[in-house]
Amino acid sequence: MLGLPDGVQACLFDMDGVVTRTALVHAAAWKEMFDDFLRRHAAQAGTAFVPFDPVGDYDEYVDGKPRLDGTQSFLESRSIHLPEGTPDDPPGTPTVYGLSNRKNDLVLEKLAQGGVGVYEGSIRYIKAARAAGLRTAIVSSSANTVEVLRSAQIEDLFDTRVDGRVAAERGLKGKPAPDTFLAAARDLGKTPGQATVFEDALAGVAAGRAGHFRFVVGVDRVGQAEGLRKHGADIVVKDLEELL
Repeated sequence: MLGLPDGVQACLFDMDGVVTRTALVHAAAWKEMFDDFLRRHAAQAGTAFVPFDPVGDYDEYVDGKPRLDGTQSFLESRSIHLPEGTPDDPPGTPTVYGLSNRKNDLVLEKLAQGGVGVYEGSIRYIKAARAAGLRTAIVSSSANTVEVLRSAQIEDLFDTRVDGRVAAERGLKGKPAPDTFLAAARDLGKTPGQATVFEDALAGVAAGRAGHFRFVVGVDRVGQAEGLRKHGADIVVKDLEELL
């Protein structure tokens, strides 16, 4: 049923790139923020400016991770060490918080410029899963999940939400740790062995595998099928409608 193994009673969906067409918005925001910072850093250090790669760097270092973790991970990849700062750092301040705050502002600006699009195949799949009696959850590292779901008018498709805000409130580690997916399964009254994870990010797929979930579906939107398999996907599809 629905392309899933027997015994699956819950579906845990990542948001950006699986359900909503917001992954490109995030990638563009990361690139704008990091390129601005990297230009200033290169000028001050007297080194060459090497821009942020919105495909390679995005997939490897920031996609699917909490914002602060993504910022820190990419900076480490360039051997750049900044102070952590505080949550109140003005956007663009050369701290981990300051750069992260700038990235969030850029995302909100880009979202405000146009409505949030969805992947229609994913919406059909989620509706079919609910019609079949499966419980559903949205599990995202984003702190803007509520706003995105409301903009897309799909709040009612999920029985629970575990996102960046919930993770902060509960002290949950972000992906690739499995904490947020495990919390969503608990919220639905299910064990990992009764749940399937749907992810397009390498970190998210790794989280699903680390949590020992019954099944992990990798959604390949950008041509990284092999990477998704290496990180733990049991199956890789280009669109969830393939499973119907």
